[in-house]
Amino acid sequence: MPGTVGRVPTPAGSVPSARMPGVTGMVGRHQWSGSRLGPPEYWDLAVRAAAEIVLASPAPMVLHLSDEFFLLYNDAYAELIGDKHPAALGQPAPQVFADIWPMPGIGDVVEHTYRTGEPFLEREMTLPLRRANGQLDQVVYVRACSPVRDSRGGIVGVLSVITETNPAIRQLQGISELAAALSGTLTLDDVARVALRYAITSFDADRVSFAVDDGGGWRLARRVRGELVDEADERLPPLWRRGPADWPAPAVVSARTGRASYTDDGEPLREVAADRHDQKIRSLATVPLSAAVVRGALTVGYRSPHSWSAQERVLLAASAELVGQATERARRFETQHGTAQLLQRSMLPENLPGLPRLRIAARYDPGVDGNAAGGDFYDAFVLPTGELGVVLGDVAGHDVQAAARMGQVRAALRALALNDPRPDQVLVGLDRLVSSLGAEAGTHELFVTVAFGVIDMARELLTLASAGHPAPLIRRCSADGEPRAEYVQVPAGAPLGVGYQAATCTVAFPPGDTLLLFSDGVVERRRQGLSHGLARLVESVAAAHSGDPRALCATATAAVPGATEDDVAVLAVEYALRPSRSARMEVPAEPTAPSRVRHWMTAQLTEWQVAESVIGAAVLCTSELTTNALLHAGTAARVEIDLSPERLLVSVADSGSRGTVTRTRTDTLSSRGRGLGLIEELSDAWGTDPTVRGSTVWFEILTPPQ
Repeated sequence: MPGTVGRVPTPAGSVPSARMPGVTGMVGRHQWSGSRLGPPEYWDLAVRAAAEIVLASPAPMVLHLSDEFFLLYNDAYAELIGDKHPAALGQPAPQVFADIWPMPGIGDVVEHTYRTGEPFLEREMTLPLRRANGQLDQVVYVRACSPVRDSRGGIVGVLSVITETNPAIRQLQGISELAAALSGTLTLDDVARVALRYAITSFDADRVSFAVDDGGGWRLARRVRGELVDEADERLPPLWRRGPADWPAPAVVSARTGRASYTDDGEPLREVAADRHDQKIRSLATVPLSAAVVRGALTVGYRSPHSWSAQERVLLAASAELVGQATERARRFETQHGTAQLLQRSMLPENLPGLPRLRIAARYDPGVDGNAAGGDFYDAFVLPTGELGVVLGDVAGHDVQAAARMGQVRAALRALALNDPRPDQVLVGLDRLVSSLGAEAGTHELFVTVAFGVIDMARELLTLASAGHPAPLIRRCSADGEPRAEYVQVPAGAPLGVGYQAATCTVAFPPGDTLLLFSDGVVERRRQGLSHGLARLVESVAAAHSGDPRALCATATAAVPGATEDDVAVLAVEYALRPSRSARMEVPAEPTAPSRVRHWMTAQLTEWQVAESVIGAAVLCTSELTTNALLHAGTAARVEIDLSPERLLVSVADSGSRGTVTRTRTDTLSSRGRGLGLIEELSDAWGTDPTVRGSTVWFEILTPPQ
């Protein structure tokens, strides 16, 4: 028959203090006199003896006292329940473990033992007690529950003893999760993120690192316990340290020699320590990756002496084998990706025309998995008449053959336009070429959609022809009205190669307007109608801060939420109200480069009589972007500034392998420094343009009227 803890009191004075005798640690020092259980000196003698046994035990043990199952547990159990301690002490178990207590085999077992007095033993039970990264961690335990009786034999609680069956089970589960996570990686950045996250959590390490050969040198990424890391936002690439071929870092030595090394106690990173985190490491395991082509290594370190057991060594070797296989796959992907994108972009114009009143920008993002060359293309060129020809098209397919045909179509279109710039006649000639290519290939599935236009600045007119392509968009911005956007009512016609019929339209294109040509990948999304994407695009363009073409390209590619499997190509042309001024600076990969950029930019903007408030914000943001480019790309950079009466546009381009920076919250980026956070706060618009190698980060600041 269940009873209560205080039913048989013990004479006062037998226990002089409310602290549990003979017990150290936070649990033993708990002020039980303030809890609902009352001070221990008034507990039944048998209950107090059970409590002392629990608190002195090195194994995880917990008492569930009275019919409310108040918790009394030892330090080992406190580690088991994580952040629920110390608030859980003296509290009802159903309340503390409200998320798992109702689960079968959890709370009902304790309640059954309390009611019936029947002991319970489960040799393999999965208890979701531990938490990793905010998620319940399923761990296999041996759990035993026994009734606790008072001096009169009444049941006053339940004693639970919980022991993990075998740490190897959890570690094998971790290996399985590592393999699953690595299967979804594409790049070395992805592999590094997964490997570092696994190593620091699975081995409960203080420092882990991942090193890989890098074309004659080495690069190394690490994680340190407790630091804000890139994984706070999985979209950001890891920070890589680069070193020479003879770098004496333990990870590099292990990768070069192919031999693992284990240091139980010492200063293994003393010669190559980058900071105090490395200097504090006393125990280090270094294991080479098991890969046939790529050389690399994993390291796991602790700040205290640690003896590396045979089980840990086997686990590290298995982890290194999985990471090595993923690294080789990532290296092959990056090679193929670079080749495909180099082919794609080599067939696109390297530089767009620079005209006093026409500002031009373009953006291309590969679709599918980014590993295939596509058929989207754009071009802009000055015609013999002085007019500007602009084109954006899409050749069917997502392979190297589509990219090759795209190059043929683009070259032919420019040749036809230079001979006769009338848009409809250009597309008629191009239709013959596409039909001929299809007949040569023996396929009826070769077709091309394209929009081609000619901008006549003198007459302020735009003449367009389209062959099955989405209608271009014009952002109109008169001097005395609100910006608005509208689609050009150009006859769509059939795609080239399937019976194109010549047709054109001519619309006004006065100063202040911006033309936007785009591929269908901008507006098409799965499970969404095309009209929805077109509506989102026109709304976003109309709401843009300015008609600057680079900003509008970024706005267009982000207008419709959701991923697309198609290529995305955008070309924007702004007929500026007044000519802009521009300048550029090549920035060497030297420590003094950011300072030189600040001085150059301050002098240039001062000469242009830019407002001091704009100069200060622009110089600060440019300095931070230059620092980030040199730090993460490790190559020279190029800074370009373009000043118009409406805005200041600054871009910083690198040629490294950093990848695209994704817009996110400022606090998430705080571990990276201030750069992107400052841009978010001080600019009116910003974005990134991916390139074959590296990226261009730009920002725009609206200038106050003179």
